[in-house]
Amino acid sequence: MKSLEHRTRDIERQAGYLKPEHCAPPPPRTGSDTMWFIRDGCGIVCGIITWFLVFYAEFVVVFVMLLPAKNVFYSLFNGALFNSLAFLALASHARAMCTDPGAVPKGNATKEFIESLQLKPGQVVYKCPKCCSIKPDRAHHCSVCKRCIKKMDHHCPWVNNCVGENNQKYFVLFTMYIALISLHALVMAAIHFIFCFDEDWNKCSNFSPPATVILLILLCFEGLLFLIFTAVMFGTQIHSICTDETGIEQLKKEERRWAKRSKWMNMKLVFGHPLSIAWLSPFATPDHGKADLYQYIV
Repeated sequence: MKSLEHRTRDIERQAGYLKPEHCAPPPPRTGSDTMWFIRDGCGIVCGIITWFLVFYAEFVVVFVMLLPAKNVFYSLFNGALFNSLAFLALASHARAMCTDPGAVPKGNATKEFIESLQLKPGQVVYKCPKCCSIKPDRAHHCSVCKRCIKKMDHHCPWVNNCVGENNQKYFVLFTMYIALISLHALVMAAIHFIFCFDEDWNKCSNFSPPATVILLILLCFEGLLFLIFTAVMFGTQIHSICTDETGIEQLKKEERRWAKRSKWMNMKLVFGHPLSIAWLSPFATPDHGKADLYQYIV
């Protein structure tokens, strides 16, 4: 009887049985292919909602809580901090959404490509029957992206993309910065509520008291919901990176065939070598140095 791994993954065949004649050559790349973007309706809507909620929080924080504040230093400090974190969160979201997560070239299971691999007799490779590609180890097919993704963790509709080998850093930063601005907004909302209860509500906001209360309650609900969700997601991603096991590999309980590395080395493989402030920047592409991302147990 076949193991769970062989039943859940695509059928593995020897090179002579890959049937490359059934695969058309991969389409040539054009200028429009340079930017990665998934045309999925649900994902696009979720991405727009994400940006809208961040801008809503921005509006409430700036116009309801900070501008009416009497303490200028309090307003400037918290305004600069919140806006900086919000900018980094949106930049991380954009990078996670528009970065190729590690897609395997589509339709590369051609006779010419298979011959170029110079496979040894009896050597086993994987072919994805859905995108007609030679599937590298630890790659999985995404039904939304319609591609095989290297070290695919999961497909996230909120970033309208898969989280994979090339964009996991940006996704982790996105969850971290969203959790931070959510916590910051909740703290400021609590301070504002306390201040307004002690003072006249008409003096603590440029809006009417009912409008101020409704805006703050909606902000608190949004902040609490996103804080819990992104904090949990951030924790699971860090755990996945440290253990070097993707979400799909954990779900399918796939047998570990790759070499075990230290947690610190796994972190550097995702965020870059060496440790620097660039780890926190969504604009810095991770530099893996000479590290081998795929070391397998012989």
